[in-house]
Amino acid sequence: MRLIFLGSPGAGKGTLAAKAVAILKLPHISTGAIFRAAIAAGNPLGLRVKVVIDEGQLVDDETTVALVRARLAQPDAQKGYILDGFPRTIPQAEALEDFSAVDKVVNFDIPDSTVLERLSGRQICRKCGINYHVIFNKPKKEGICDTCGGAIYIRNDDREAAIIERLEVYREQTAPLIEFYRKKGLLVDVDAQPSVDEVVENFKKAVGICSGMIDRIK
Repeated sequence: MRLIFLGSPGAGKGTLAAKAVAILKLPHISTGAIFRAAIAAGNPLGLRVKVVIDEGQLVDDETTVALVRARLAQPDAQKGYILDGFPRTIPQAEALEDFSAVDKVVNFDIPDSTVLERLSGRQICRKCGINYHVIFNKPKKEGICDTCGGAIYIRNDDREAAIIERLEVYREQTAPLIEFYRKKGLLVDVDAQPSVDEVVENFKKAVGICSGMIDRIK
């Protein structure tokens, strides 16, 4: 199963992707992880990404598409994947069609007011990038990631003014993908406001995951 996760900042895509990975046994592929791996590898694309990120700019579509194409060609992605953070734009979505056919695009829908509430208390692991929250999803030990033991911190861009700006950028650049995929009959909407467990159940129904399918995957 080849899935794309869409949703505004604060929709909980990272948390839900981790749950989906456990269910489907598919790799969670995020552009952030791809960029970090390319930089660590020190290859030409990685060096290009490092320069762009160090300058505080967004990585261009051509470079991003090349990195995603290479990642999806790896053995662990041959049975499927969960794409998170790609595509971000219509040109990226059109480029993806040239080398991978997507089964479903999951749009985690959430109002801006809930995003502000969530992100203003969000915490992230410096090492593995897993999300926590000071109210809704606390780590077992304060300041320490449950998964990898890394330090947890609050990002500067999780302040209200920065969050509002990020929502505006999302609506301008990424939200058009919702209609792009809806017209293709690939989009399913999932309400991202309830508890994580409830959202996961709604996700499973939306993409047609049944107990028998999970047993076959296992």
